[in-house]
Amino acid sequence: MLAIVLLVLVFLSAVFLRPKLNQTSYVQSTIPTLFFHGYGSSANAEKHMTQAARKAGVTQTIIRANVDTEGQVTLLGEIPTGAINPIVEVNYQDNRNADYHQDARYAKAVVMKLQETYGFREINMVGHSMGNMSILFYLLDYAHEQNLPQLQKVVHIANHVNGLEGRDLPADPSLDEQTGQPKKMSTSYQELLALRDRYPKQQIDVLNVYGDLEGQSDGSVLNVSSKSLKYLVSERATSYTEERITGKGAQHSQLHENPEVDRLLLDFLWGVN
Repeated sequence: MLAIVLLVLVFLSAVFLRPKLNQTSYVQSTIPTLFFHGYGSSANAEKHMTQAARKAGVTQTIIRANVDTEGQVTLLGEIPTGAINPIVEVNYQDNRNADYHQDARYAKAVVMKLQETYGFREINMVGHSMGNMSILFYLLDYAHEQNLPQLQKVVHIANHVNGLEGRDLPADPSLDEQTGQPKKMSTSYQELLALRDRYPKQQIDVLNVYGDLEGQSDGSVLNVSSKSLKYLVSERATSYTEERITGKGAQHSQLHENPEVDRLLLDFLWGVN
């Protein structure tokens, strides 16, 4: 009897303590938003941002998509029919794979699993650090596949599209501030140049968020690398916006824990215009 009472109390707590949807400030859409973590990380790095959305009343539905080393996807949790602004925290088991085409295959596997399970025709994506490369190479390799859900909004946080210091950063990564075109290009950036023709035209709104710790770097990624994204996508995107974050929370790994970034995400992805 006691066990039954406890179960009832847990159920009632879940129902009545769950944040209500904020129908005034945020769109009431069924489009899911997928979050992709960085190198050596996990879905835990996405929790601050996804919980900020839940607490703000954007959504009541957050599930996990685990991707194993073979690219098999397991969904943990369920998205109810008609769920408002559902969120999917993507978790790569193979989280230290710097083969960006493989990361793109993992991303596609998640998209296809969600499509097969729920029939989604549109999606949004958010990437932090190497999660951005998953998104960009996903578009590079699969944007031509018209059977996949259409990407509507993308948020890039702390992207290193033109290389990382100590790894593949070009000797002179300076860029044209007007166009975003870098003077020298990393090998992966040279591959991504094809996005200038392949990026879905007049379909995707893009937000590019980067941190500046007063040295034109977030401590791991130079701003010129992050800002080189503009040259690849801005001419074909529906809109392209850059946001510079300063202060302690501008550090590379702190950007996904930053309330200022949370607010940018909430307004850009779900805000009522």
